[in-house]
Amino acid sequence: MPPRSAAQPQPHKTGVLQGTLDLMVLKTLEALGPLHGYGIARRLEQASDAMMTMNQGTLYPALIRLEQRGWIDSKWGVSESNRRAKYYSLTRAGERQLARETRNWERVAGIIGRLLSSQRA
Repeated sequence: MPPRSAAQPQPHKTGVLQGTLDLMVLKTLEALGPLHGYGIARRLEQASDAMMTMNQGTLYPALIRLEQRGWIDSKWGVSESNRRAKYYSLTRAGERQLARETRNWERVAGIIGRLLSSQRA
């Protein structure tokens, strides 16, 4: 890919909206199965077309919180690069939480969509 010229605007990267990280991690683990933290971070960046960056200071506290709540479980394993890594997987409780959070976000997105549409008069 050619380098961007100074005249071309850089794509705006975004952080994670408050309350969405749990949903995104749970959905990633549901879709892809067990992953280590780095794999989760790369998948989230990939899914956002690199518009969202995920750093360790954001992701790892979320993984700890999700594990403490019983929504994910972890086991030590060996990564693709032959390094010791903690792999996270979705629990049954996590599946139920993912369903609840998905319904909530669909409801919120619908409300926001209606509000945005009503403002275009």
